[in-house]
Amino acid sequence: MSHPLLEKHRATLDGALNAIHTRGYWSAFNEMPSPKVYGETAPDDGKKAYESHLGQHFALNQPGETGWTGGEQSPYGVVLNVQYPVCDIEALIAAGEKAMVAWQAAGADGRTGICLEILTRLNQQSFELAHSVMMTTGQGWMMAFQAGAPHAQDRGLEAVAYAYREQKFVPGEATWEKPQGKNPPLVMKKHFQIVGRGVGVVVGCGTFPTWNTYPGLFAALATGNAVIVKPHSNAILPAAITVRTIRAVLAENGIDPNLVTLCVTDKRETTQKLVTHKAVKSVDFTGGNVFGQWLIDNCRQAQVYAELAGVNNIVIDSTDSYKKMLGNLAFTLSLYSGQMCTTSQAILVPAGGIDTEDGHKSYDEVCADLAQAVTGFLSKPEVAHAVLGAIQSADTLKRIEEAGSGKLGTVILAPSRLENPDFPKAEVRTPVLLACDAGDEAKYMEERFGPISFIVKVADTAAAIALSERIISTHGALTAGVYSTRPEVIEAMTAATWRSKVALSINLTGGVFVNQSAAYSDYHGTGGNPSANASYADSAFVANRFRVVQRRYHV
Repeated sequence: MSHPLLEKHRATLDGALNAIHTRGYWSAFNEMPSPKVYGETAPDDGKKAYESHLGQHFALNQPGETGWTGGEQSPYGVVLNVQYPVCDIEALIAAGEKAMVAWQAAGADGRTGICLEILTRLNQQSFELAHSVMMTTGQGWMMAFQAGAPHAQDRGLEAVAYAYREQKFVPGEATWEKPQGKNPPLVMKKHFQIVGRGVGVVVGCGTFPTWNTYPGLFAALATGNAVIVKPHSNAILPAAITVRTIRAVLAENGIDPNLVTLCVTDKRETTQKLVTHKAVKSVDFTGGNVFGQWLIDNCRQAQVYAELAGVNNIVIDSTDSYKKMLGNLAFTLSLYSGQMCTTSQAILVPAGGIDTEDGHKSYDEVCADLAQAVTGFLSKPEVAHAVLGAIQSADTLKRIEEAGSGKLGTVILAPSRLENPDFPKAEVRTPVLLACDAGDEAKYMEERFGPISFIVKVADTAAAIALSERIISTHGALTAGVYSTRPEVIEAMTAATWRSKVALSINLTGGVFVNQSAAYSDYHGTGGNPSANASYADSAFVANRFRVVQRRYHV
């Protein structure tokens, strides 16, 4: 008999399964923060729920609690002062392993139904989650709501759908009958049990603590594993709210809530001890290359799914929508102050310029016009603050200052500090645009996280495409783009992205931007270049998180 929660959410699951097959637009969770959608009191209730955590101990009643810690610093200058339980990692792992017994017994249907219920509950908390994401990451309100809540929930559901589909490919039992000619056939009964690999650890990032965490969290959970969520030390609250809700739903359905726990620590050695523990069989990570590569090299007992740094780039050959192209690029470079793993950093422009519907534009004109487009786009303070948000870390502020000093190239657009009237202590910066030659590889051929972009002068379009491919193959990228009116250029760029294995956006001039990724439709990363060793999500993202153990006997 199917699990009652699976039947309750059957339409949602069917919609997700259809979406990952057809790759068309579909969403289970509304992205607009509208009271008509979420309830008339939802905005106020969510804000009050978020505020109720400030200055308090965030109790989770987890095993092995030894004390309390916190220390999140809001990029908006808001005092958070939330304290979280510190737990012994051996106790968390042991409790998770114990809880896996009943979780396995729930079967794929039961696990899927409970995961769907969890995601529905999280969606009901979208305003609370959005405020927590905004204040810990520096995202603007609309992005914090969309990416931090419904879009993240969609990504979690996407992982659940893949997990369900892969598990349902495995039959529970079979009768095996082999003919023996004149003799009676050989007959055996075979049973196939899906078993989780073991404890999963999800290491969160400081900029997208739900959007980048939910895929691994729900992929591991839905396939039968316990999960320990280790959030970034400056973005704990969204993870804590998520874990609290998951634990509540598990308990309501007779599952030990210690199946999912929160591990808060600011000590690298504690995290290293956790992820290399012999019981940990999967690790999900989004962040910088140094620690990401350490995980890949040292977590030999686990499957590591890592999204690392890259140098996203765009080739501009020609366009028949010059102003719209510039407008699209201006938004791309400004969104969340470039603090996205998908933001374009290197814009490759031929030295001889480009052809447009307004006539030929020289390289210098393209540089000046893009700078003007960014400035014009951010000219209204309300637009600027909504789009830019705030700078998440001191390291990013230092990078912006260095770029603005001219050490990395000719400054085409200098950064400026904006005053946010709603948050006087917020660290807000406008984008930096730099010009450099293709030969200045040390300047642009490494990720400089934040609102820092280079307009790289290349010999011609063919050289630009070749350079784009080499950047991606060598340093990785999650996104690439091309603008051209010539089919042969688009074909050449397409072939280059197949070889370097990166997603390509062609002639974006409307309301879709290269740094946006839609759940169920876009493959976020390919796993084929140095920026990520997995795609988020596909079958490979879930299938290696469980094992099939069979038993057989004669009948």
